[in-house]
Amino acid sequence: MDNCLFCKIISGEIPAHKIYEDDETLAFLDIGPVSEGHTLIIPKEHATDLTAGSEESALAIMQTIKEIAPKITEALGATGYNLGMNNGRDAGQDVFHTHMHLMPRYENDERKFVKSFPDNQFLAQIKSKIAQKLTN
Repeated sequence: MDNCLFCKIISGEIPAHKIYEDDETLAFLDIGPVSEGHTLIIPKEHATDLTAGSEESALAIMQTIKEIAPKITEALGATGYNLGMNNGRDAGQDVFHTHMHLMPRYENDERKFVKSFPDNQFLAQIKSKIAQKLTN
């Protein structure tokens, strides 16, 4: 889609801290994370939400999460993670391209869901830690 932020990230038109990519999905760090390592997993197929896309895209998102979640948690010393998906404006969806949030959690974490806005250098450091685990 021409005006879709995530489609522009997929095409490389907009930069992102990409941590994983395969033929069907892309995972990158959220620029408004609720926890260190907050990652978005998106299908490359454009659909406004989960039910608007194909079953293959939905399954591909979950396969990617299964692949990268343990590596992200290990790389960052997280002890767990939350998964979240907002479908529709009233559910809090800001970008209308199917996406799942993977939010690493840490011991004594307050489990808040409030966005922070770290600088690009901090995000690059997190990406580097994760990349070391994903390439092993």
